[in-house]
Amino acid sequence: MSNIFSQYGHCICPQQQAIKRPMDLIFFDLDGTLLNKASEISPFTRDTLSLLNKNGIAYTVATGRTMLSAKGILDGHDFELPHIYNNGVTIWHPKAQQLSFENLLDNSEIAAILDVALGQGITPFVNAIDSEHHHFIFHPLPRHQVEKDLVEKYFSRTKAKIFGLEALTQNSQVTNISMIGDAKVITKMWQELNANPNLIAYSGPALEGENFRWMDVHHRLASKGSAVINLKQQLGASNIICFGDSDNDVSMFELADESYAPANAKPAIKALASQVIGDHHEDGIARFLRERFSL
Repeated sequence: MSNIFSQYGHCICPQQQAIKRPMDLIFFDLDGTLLNKASEISPFTRDTLSLLNKNGIAYTVATGRTMLSAKGILDGHDFELPHIYNNGVTIWHPKAQQLSFENLLDNSEIAAILDVALGQGITPFVNAIDSEHHHFIFHPLPRHQVEKDLVEKYFSRTKAKIFGLEALTQNSQVTNISMIGDAKVITKMWQELNANPNLIAYSGPALEGENFRWMDVHHRLASKGSAVINLKQQLGASNIICFGDSDNDVSMFELADESYAPANAKPAIKALASQVIGDHHEDGIARFLRERFSL
């Protein structure tokens, strides 16, 4: 990644000027944090990001989302520094228009996840990216309506190329495997997959209803924290400020100089935070930033 990051020292935008000297570097989780309940950046938050940029305060995103699912949300909001996706597996470098990867799932790990999912009657959605930035989703035939809706109402409307699971090859660059299903079944699978020493699974309530949960499975070494450390070193930042609300934010909260949890965050995240601030649906992060940096 060092060759890609070295290009940023030559950019003249305010955020890039800031990286030439000791600086604050802000990392935003998206869902439940920077985004409101509609999964949008509100007008007030949009204006706050613009103020950060104008004042040379560096910021970027660290999310469990894939690059594909976050792209439409972030476009036009001046996220000029490298973006952390898939909980640290994928790094997108906007200036260089390049991707780099850390801790992709290998074939044995993919097989282990698929065995658990198919054994429980849950459809696994295998997410992969190639060197040309094409996104792929491989999956068997969905068995439940909530899975069919995910394919028909979301995946089919994105730029992802969708294939049957049999099209998955041995050399596919698999970033993560995601699922949605009955809350009790997903919880059981979450426990089983987290018992695998090579895997880590994150899960939470699904927007589709309280009876459902989503789950994302990654290589255990993949984390927002490791990606944050890499960016801190490459960009020469001196003060890391993180915002997050859920389990996958723990790794970056543990290393941050300042960490802030919105009021809607999980109790464990609030306990780790330097301070609990306003709810994500009430522009809590943006309002805090305006006060913190006198914007």
